[in-house]
Amino acid sequence: MVKESILKTGGTSKKPAAAKPKKKKLYTVIFFNKWCKSCGLCSALCPKKIIKSDELGFPAIENMDRCSGCRFCEIHCPDFSITIKERHPRRRRTNGKH
Repeated sequence: MVKESILKTGGTSKKPAAAKPKKKKLYTVIFFNKWCKSCGLCSALCPKKIIKSDELGFPAIENMDRCSGCRFCEIHCPDFSITIKERHPRRRRTNGKH
């Protein structure tokens, strides 16, 4: 079967076109500090280790673009004080003009 398809194309096999690399999805991490008791679970469970504690002990993120959106912190927070949302940087940037 493979030999027949090579013979039909003139002896050369075509390679599929290279796929465009997918753009990385961006996420926004929102902390509700009034609900947080500074237990540290979010920073312990973060696979990218981007959640750190600020000077008051509350969670903070320095580089939010590194967030992978796994939602481990959101799911395991005992106080429900973390929300993860997908960020769309180009949405509404044109203000209705194309």
